[in-house]
Amino acid sequence: MHQSNIAHLKKNVAPFEKTDTKSSIRQIINTMVPLLLLWYGAYLSLSVSYWLAFPLTVIAAGFMIRTFIIFHDCCHQSFFKSRLANDILGIITGVFTLVPYEQWKNAHAIHHATSSNLDKRGVGDIWIMTVDEYLAAPGWLKIAYRIYRNPLVMFGLGPIYVFVFQYRFNRKGARRHEKLNNYFMNVLIVGIYGLMIWAIGWKDFLLVQGPIFYLSAVFGIWLFYVQHQFEDSYFENEEQWSYVKAAVEGSSYYKLPKVLQWLTGNIGFHHVHHLSPKVPNYNLEKAHNETPPLQMATTITFATSLVALRFRLWDEQGKRFVSFKELKQMPAENESIMDVLHSPKPSLEGK
Repeated sequence: MHQSNIAHLKKNVAPFEKTDTKSSIRQIINTMVPLLLLWYGAYLSLSVSYWLAFPLTVIAAGFMIRTFIIFHDCCHQSFFKSRLANDILGIITGVFTLVPYEQWKNAHAIHHATSSNLDKRGVGDIWIMTVDEYLAAPGWLKIAYRIYRNPLVMFGLGPIYVFVFQYRFNRKGARRHEKLNNYFMNVLIVGIYGLMIWAIGWKDFLLVQGPIFYLSAVFGIWLFYVQHQFEDSYFENEEQWSYVKAAVEGSSYYKLPKVLQWLTGNIGFHHVHHLSPKVPNYNLEKAHNETPPLQMATTITFATSLVALRFRLWDEQGKRFVSFKELKQMPAENESIMDVLHSPKPSLEGK
C-alpha cells in the first residue's frame, strides 16, 4: 500500500477516534447493570432449580464479554477522555473479568505494535510456529506445540490456565507500577470473591460464577484466535512487514449476528480496531461502513470461521495456514528443508 494511501486511510478513520462520554456512560449502564442483575437472578433461581439458573448464567456470560470490551477500550485510553477515568474503570472491569489492568494493557500494546510480524512474536499473542520452525524443532517442543494448539487444550483448559493462574503472576521484566497493580488487583479479586463466598456459600457461588467465567473466557479466547488466524491472513518478516497491512489484511472482519455483535462490543470489526486502537468500540462499525478501503478486509462468519480450528502452522512459502495433516502432504518441500537443516557442516580439511 502506497504511503499516500496509508495517510489518506488514517485521515479517514481519525474522526471516529473521538470519545463520546454519553455513549460511554450509556454502555456502562446497559452492560454492567444487566450483568449484576442476571448474576443475582441466577443465584435466586438456584433455590428453584439449577436448570432455571443456568440459562441466566449463559446470558450473563455474554454481558461479561461486553464488560471485557469496555476493559479493553480503557486499556487503549479510548473509552473516556480522562486517563484517570479509564484507569479506574479499567481496574473495576478487570476485577470483573479477572484480568490485570496494567499487565494486559502493556502486553496488548506490544501485540498491536507487532501483530503479524514473524520476527516479533511472543508477547500478547497466541503461539504460532512456521512450518520451517516446526520441522527444525526438537521432539519435545513439537509435542508441546501440538498439545498447545489442540482445540480441547486451547479452548478447554486454556481459559482456566490463563485467567485463573497466568494472570495472577507478573510478566518477566514487568516494571514496578505494573507489578503493584497486579498485586492490588489480586487482593481485590480474592477479597471480593471471599466476601461473596462467605455471604452465599462456596457451592452457590461456583454454580453461578463458574459458568459465567468459563463461557465468557472460552468465547473471548476464540474471538482473539479467529480474528488473526483465518484463510488469506497476513504474516511477514520485519523487512516486509507493514502496520497498515497487518491491520487490514492480518485482522478479520468477523461478521456476527446483530445480537452477538452487540454483546461482543463490535470487536468483530477487528481490522478497524487494529488500524486505529483509539476508535471506541461503539464507533467501530461506523468507521467500517464509512471507509470503503476497510470494507476490503477479509470477512468471515461464525460458520466459515470454524475452519480455523484445523490451522496449526504458518507456511511462509505458501503464505497460508496449514494443518499437521497438510504438512505431511508437502513431502518435496519438507525433504528439501530437512536436508538443509541436517546436512553435515562442510569440512575444513585441505583448506
